[in-house]
Amino acid sequence: MVSDDPALDDSTPDDAIDALLDAYALKDERRTGWQLRGVDAPESVAAHTWGVAYLVLALGDRFREDLPDLDLDRALRLAVVHDVAEAETGDVATRADSTADSVDPAAKEAAEREAMADLAGPLPDRVRDAWEAYEARESPEAVLVKECDLLDVCLQAVCYERADRYDPADGDPDAFREYDDLDEFFATTEPRIRTDAGRALFDRLRARYRAARTDP
Repeated sequence: MVSDDPALDDSTPDDAIDALLDAYALKDERRTGWQLRGVDAPESVAAHTWGVAYLVLALGDRFREDLPDLDLDRALRLAVVHDVAEAETGDVATRADSTADSVDPAAKEAAEREAMADLAGPLPDRVRDAWEAYEARESPEAVLVKECDLLDVCLQAVCYERADRYDPADGDPDAFREYDDLDEFFATTEPRIRTDAGRALFDRLRARYRAARTDP
């Protein structure tokens, strides 16, 4: 029986099925930063992706003053695919600690583009187009998704702090020489926030995190 959806039916070529199977590795790819900090059972990149998409849907209207003509439906497309390349490349943590190994941005971009050629090549153009739009950061939708990408990290840090879900001794003790607790995740986020709405939300989340740290 042929599906009503031409994107995936009995005539779908095997390379498209293979690309979907490869992308599903994102469900098991753990977020490197949390692993380094010794978080117990840290989220996957796919879980982070859900968080970003949910923030777009739940908070997107708050950004309309900063981002005129924002299309939330289009932003959701970008959110869903924004980290899919990491199914092949793995997650590379952004670091503020000056003692951490630096990442070559050009090499990272080249690796992700190569990954997207494999993952999105056999699929409808809208998959690659959404990823390219996000990477360009030129549209209001791409800016919103990046803001939500950053804010998701802060929300997750609050969750882990409240639940006492991490022990630095279980991670890499040498990975965080300049920051205590989960402070570095806020340090990497703050300078990259571009909108007034994003900064206001960041400030409130940082306050929640600090309160969680001081609660007995």
